[in-house]
Amino acid sequence: MNAASAWQKIAFVILIASATISRAQTALSVTQIAPGNYAHRGHDDVATPANGGDIANIGFIVGTRCVAVVDTGGTLAEGRALRAAIRAVTPLPVCYVINTHMHPDHIFGNAAFRDDHPQFVGSATLAQAEAARADNYLRALHRELGAAAAGSEIVAPTRVIDGTGTLDLGGRTLTLRTWKTAHTNNDLTVYDEKSGTLWTGDLLFVRCIPVVDGSVVGWLDDIARIRQMNPHHVVPGHGPLDPPWPQSLDTEERYLADLARDVRAAIRKGETIQQAVDSIGLDEREKWLLYDIYHRRNVTAAYAELEWEQ
Repeated sequence: MNAASAWQKIAFVILIASATISRAQTALSVTQIAPGNYAHRGHDDVATPANGGDIANIGFIVGTRCVAVVDTGGTLAEGRALRAAIRAVTPLPVCYVINTHMHPDHIFGNAAFRDDHPQFVGSATLAQAEAARADNYLRALHRELGAAAAGSEIVAPTRVIDGTGTLDLGGRTLTLRTWKTAHTNNDLTVYDEKSGTLWTGDLLFVRCIPVVDGSVVGWLDDIARIRQMNPHHVVPGHGPLDPPWPQSLDTEERYLADLARDVRAAIRKGETIQQAVDSIGLDEREKWLLYDIYHRRNVTAAYAELEWEQ
C-alpha cells in the first residue's frame, strides 16, 4: 500500500491526554481526511453540560510554513483541546484562525489561540454580526453549559474576506470565499487547493437538520454554486466527515427547496405563520436529527422571508 492510499483507508485518529498540556482538559480527537487536513467531528446535538458545547465540526490544515485553524469550537476549553491536537501533529506555528460564521459552536474557542498571535480571519460581515449578538450568545452559553463555559469569549476578526481571498501556508494555498446570505449573513468556505478539500462551515449539514438563520432563497442559490466546486473531500459544519458528494448536498438542497415551496404555497393560500408552522414538513421528522428543535424555526424564518417576496 502506498502512502497516498494509506491515509484513505486508515483514519488517523489522535487522542491527546490532558497530562500532556499545561491545563487539564478533555482530550480532542481529530481525523486526517486528506493530506494535511485534520477534522474533529462534533456531537450531533445541541450544546449541553454533557458534551461541553462540542457540537460542530472543527479542525486545522497544515502547510510547510504554518497552520490554519478552521473554527475553534464552542468553548475556550474546546479550543485548548484543539490546540493540543495541533501540537501532537506539528510544531509549526498557528498563523491563521478562520471562522466560517458567527455561531457560538464555531467561535468560542478562538481565545485559546490568542498567544499564538495569528490573524483571526472571517467574512467582512462577521464582526458586526458577532457584536450584535455577543451579549445574548454569552448569556446563553453560560446558561447552557455552566462551568464548562468558563473563559469563553468572542474574538473578532483581524483580517476580513469580502468575495474571495487566499492564505499561503507554505506549499498549500487556501482559497476563502464569502457567500450570499444563507445559513447566516456571514458564511465563508475554505478550500484547500492542494488536496481538493472543501470546509463548508454550516453551508452543509449532514444528517442534522439545516438551520436557517439567514435566507432560504440565498442558501439555495449558494448550493448551486457550491456544487460547481466539485471537491474531492468535504468537511461539513455538522454531521459525518467527508460525506458522499454531491449526494449530501443534494439531500440538504431537497429539504430547503421543499421548505421554500411549501411556505410559498401556504402564503398564497392565505395561511397564517402559525398554520404554516403546524403543517409544513411533518414528513421530514424521521429524516433529520434535531428536527424537533429546529424545523419549526425554519418554517418561521422562511415564512418571514417569503411573505414579502414579489
